[in-house]
Amino acid sequence: MDLSALASGLDTIWVVLTAAMILLMEGGFALLEAGFVRQKNAVSIIMKVFVDITFGALIFYFIGFGLMYGKDAFGFIGTSGFMMGGDLTHIKLSISNDTYWLFQCAFVIAVISIVSGAVAERIHFHAYILYTIAMTGLIYPIAGHWVWSIGGWLGSLGMIDFAGSAVIHAMGGFSALAAAIFIGPRIGKFSDNGTPNIVPPSNLPLASVGAFILWFGWFGFNSGSTLSATNGSIGHIAVTTMLAAAAGGATCILFTLFRYRKADPPMVINGSLAGLVSITAGCAFVSDGAAIFIGAVSGIAMVFATEYLDSKKVDDPVGAFAVHGISGSIGTLAVGLFAKPELTEGIGQSYSGLFYGGGWNLLGVQALGLIIVSVWGFTLTWLSLKLINRLVPVRVSRDEELVGLDVGIHGVPAYSQDHDFIELNQLKKR
Repeated sequence: MDLSALASGLDTIWVVLTAAMILLMEGGFALLEAGFVRQKNAVSIIMKVFVDITFGALIFYFIGFGLMYGKDAFGFIGTSGFMMGGDLTHIKLSISNDTYWLFQCAFVIAVISIVSGAVAERIHFHAYILYTIAMTGLIYPIAGHWVWSIGGWLGSLGMIDFAGSAVIHAMGGFSALAAAIFIGPRIGKFSDNGTPNIVPPSNLPLASVGAFILWFGWFGFNSGSTLSATNGSIGHIAVTTMLAAAAGGATCILFTLFRYRKADPPMVINGSLAGLVSITAGCAFVSDGAAIFIGAVSGIAMVFATEYLDSKKVDDPVGAFAVHGISGSIGTLAVGLFAKPELTEGIGQSYSGLFYGGGWNLLGVQALGLIIVSVWGFTLTWLSLKLINRLVPVRVSRDEELVGLDVGIHGVPAYSQDHDFIELNQLKKR
């Protein structure tokens, strides 16, 4: 067998398997969010995840992929590749375009799932479908084109975002922030004087299993971004991913023990996720020690960001902004500090972070790109929800929110007993 054909086959298997790992992360999102919200809203979480996967995949196929990876126009937008047709000869990989689409589809589904958590327990299902179409068909693909496509203007400036701390997590996190502000806090989340009330999670063991599934999937997220089974950096990427996640979680355990006198389980769960988010941009380009430092800083920053949102009466039930927006920002900037030139040579040019003699150039480009994609996500999400609200209500009614979205919107509870049968059927007849 020809060696190039063998390598192509191995690369195809690798990318498909890692794409499947990333898609499995949707199970993690479902369990994590269902565990963090109240029992009466668990079904609504599952239904939103199914919207992410179904509508997200279809819209990305019809529109998103072409805008993101199609033939470049002025560094701003793709103009081919819609429904995988047209000129895609500029994509020169050892895998087929179909395989590449599958991997990128898994990414776009993850982006919309970030926003899902921030609006949990009060967004209307119809509005969420429309917003999913906007995010997967327009908001994310255009931002991704700027950084990752051939000819994208931020990528041409030298921005590095290996697996998406900026394009996926910071952009998704700031989109989540805009959505949480737009839709407003849950009923009873804040007292009249503005102090936050604790809304107890329904099932922390379930949430922790969701986090572990996300952690597992992240090895596909980061290592799979090599797009090659024979890439020598796969092992290093997996190690930095593991170390950053461990540092984020361990730091949260120690920090919450010191701050609250108890290790806070939701914070610890989110601390590990913060470490994973932060290392996503530089997992291939920073040392093991830098990965530990990046993860640790992100874990602590996540705690402060969560407290800050509460002080501003912004209700983010799962900490989407603190985990993705803040940690994604830290990870993006960290590349400009810690990128090692010998590790960046694999992307066709040697880049050096500030601490490796590279000066301020890379850090400046990273900061510019971070600001651009974050503002883009926040602004376009706000405008999208504003437009959607003219078509259908973005927020459920007060009665629907109080009874819970599972019964109020979807007509079925997550956990039912035999005696609920009569009550549920009476409710459906009203």
